[in-house]
Amino acid sequence: ADESSGYESESAGGERTAAAAGGTRGRQRRARTAFTSEQVCRLEKTFQRQKYLGASERRKLAAALQLSEMQIKTWFQNRRMKLKRQI
Repeated sequence: ADESSGYESESAGGERTAAAAGGTRGRQRRARTAFTSEQVCRLEKTFQRQKYLGASERRKLAAALQLSEMQIKTWFQNRRMKLKRQI
């Protein structure tokens, strides 16, 4: 039920590692999402059909995969960047 798309919070090192990570002192990062293989498969299939999702498509996919819309949006952004690096 803990839906997030950030990174795991730094427990050791406190301020030093938080400051090194961009000055997020005092704010904890959210735990990184571990997508299930079924979720990744569905995301990849959708990505093969269309590289960009509209708001309604993102909403439907998020509901179907039990993820937040922000997680879907971030996944697609990251996947497009991965494709760009591969090309």
